[in-house]
Amino acid sequence: MRTLELLAPAKNLECGCAAIDHGADAVYIGAERMGARAAAGNSIDDIQKLVAYAHQYGAKVYVTVNTIIYEQELASTQSLITELSRIHVDALLVQDMATLAMRRVTLHETGSAPVLHASTQCDTRSADKVRWLRDLGFKRAVLARELSIDEIAAIHKAVPDIELEVFVHGALCVSYSGVCYASQFCFNRSANRGECAQFCRMKFDLIDADGRQIVHDKHLLSLKDMNQSDSIEALADAGAASFKIEGRLKDISYVKNVVSAYSKRLDELINKRPDDYCRASLGRVEYGFDADLCKTFNRGYTHYFLKGRRPDISSPDTPKALGEAVGHVKEIRKDSFNVAGTSSFSNGDGLCFLNSERKLEGFRVNRAVGNRLFPFRMPRDLRPGTVLYRNHDVCFERQLDGDHTVRKIPVQIMFETVDDGFCMTMSLQNEVFTSEVEARAVIKFEHQQARKPQEENIRQQLGKLGNTPFKADAIDISADAINLFIPSSLLSNLRQSVIMAFSQKLSAVIAEAYHVESSADMVEKTETTARFWQSEYRKHPYLFNISNHLAREFYEAHGLKVDREAFEVKSDNSGPLMQCRHCIRYTMGFCVRRGGQKPQWREPLQLRLGDGRRFRLDFKCDECQMNVVAIPSDGTVK
Repeated sequence: MRTLELLAPAKNLECGCAAIDHGADAVYIGAERMGARAAAGNSIDDIQKLVAYAHQYGAKVYVTVNTIIYEQELASTQSLITELSRIHVDALLVQDMATLAMRRVTLHETGSAPVLHASTQCDTRSADKVRWLRDLGFKRAVLARELSIDEIAAIHKAVPDIELEVFVHGALCVSYSGVCYASQFCFNRSANRGECAQFCRMKFDLIDADGRQIVHDKHLLSLKDMNQSDSIEALADAGAASFKIEGRLKDISYVKNVVSAYSKRLDELINKRPDDYCRASLGRVEYGFDADLCKTFNRGYTHYFLKGRRPDISSPDTPKALGEAVGHVKEIRKDSFNVAGTSSFSNGDGLCFLNSERKLEGFRVNRAVGNRLFPFRMPRDLRPGTVLYRNHDVCFERQLDGDHTVRKIPVQIMFETVDDGFCMTMSLQNEVFTSEVEARAVIKFEHQQARKPQEENIRQQLGKLGNTPFKADAIDISADAINLFIPSSLLSNLRQSVIMAFSQKLSAVIAEAYHVESSADMVEKTETTARFWQSEYRKHPYLFNISNHLAREFYEAHGLKVDREAFEVKSDNSGPLMQCRHCIRYTMGFCVRRGGQKPQWREPLQLRLGDGRRFRLDFKCDECQMNVVAIPSDGTVK
């Protein structure tokens, strides 16, 4: 039986706790520095509180330390890793290989350290890369978002003894993560430092080699958002162990809705195939609302490359959220219009549409009378037949605000007599920790025949588990105890004693399971060499993202003579700024290899920003990859 983990983003402590409440088996969160979202940092105290909250349910907390690390930051990063170990976080997501040496220092100083997960910024897209990471001692590899089901399955088959984490939902970067330098090149803001300026969401003209404009002012690199909610079973069967939701900058409404939707899908799979899969944490969730992914921020949804290459993965008209389609304009009056469709509307709803120039326009509904809507100001370009989208649903947001979702761990309770009193036992049978957790308490009280039935009161008193994370799934009362009198106050004392003892035992079991993992050392050097690195890495060594001496020493120990520092340290205009599986030529229907038309333009093609800066598109058809290469102001490209 394999455990399946739903991994949720946490912008802050509140979002992290909400993710756990709504069914996440683990959350990932950024510390005050060195996480790949500079705007989503959290204090050690808040992370410690989140760890305590998550561990009640056997859920885990992973902390992102996945930026490249500059030389002057090595000491402070070492201190951070040691602090995170002290508060018992369960893993660190890392990109910079200097963190292996830092973890080793922490382990030798304190006796334990979080396990390491290779972040998606490690650009992991092959079995050779995953095997190398495993040999180094990484417990998990986060795979590139671009991989298909078949590619994931092939990696798992080749390297079955490492956990594979896959993205299932959220925003998509057009470049393979970890090898995107466009933001650094254009705006001096490094994606590998958590400061991406979203170059790929900008407008471009597409120009051919003769200077002819093929496309004008479109978001040619902007992708739709990922949604794999209908592919959970296929991903699990392919070998995915963790299903990751993107969104460490998203608010609590996003977390509640998306986590709930995917948690339900995982539960459906496990109920269908209980002999094959189980959840990675404890607890059942009773939801206070019906999750709906269409009502959460999205640019339109795509499977990306999971089911093979598709032409409709991009969102060239707008990088903004469209939301859910709610119908089309039927009839327009001076101050209002009718909507044809089955959706209902509320005052304050946010609607949008693509106008005649394919530009996104949005407006707020001032008043809704059935399907007749009165905007605060009538949009000028609204026409009969225009498709409408809702990107802010007031009614749904109210449901989320008033959400009463509860997560509880089902336990079994046994009440019986002993020679000089009564005994209560609380137990939990679970697949997660492969052992039964049980606690027992005894209270002395003379056996007295009751004058009236006691069963209802005994069940009521013993089942009052209140604000604890537990819920009585079954309460069994022995036949010889059911008709004996015992005061409610003693039952309450007995219950409290058992809860305290059971909580301590469960915490010990959870801590022991995690301690075994965290006590393992990482391997300093493996027999696996650098053969897995693509030719692109050999040609452009800045792709190794080496920005400190520890990382350089690491690669040299593995036989790599890297003579170029990270792009952020020393800019290099000779190589790609982006490596993309998304292909503009294919999307436009001009990939001859895949049945498209033969293009009339002459290559190379260029992207042109509004300020005149240009970028060449290199189509590496043998690898089915499109690279974006900078063209310096003098027009030369090496």
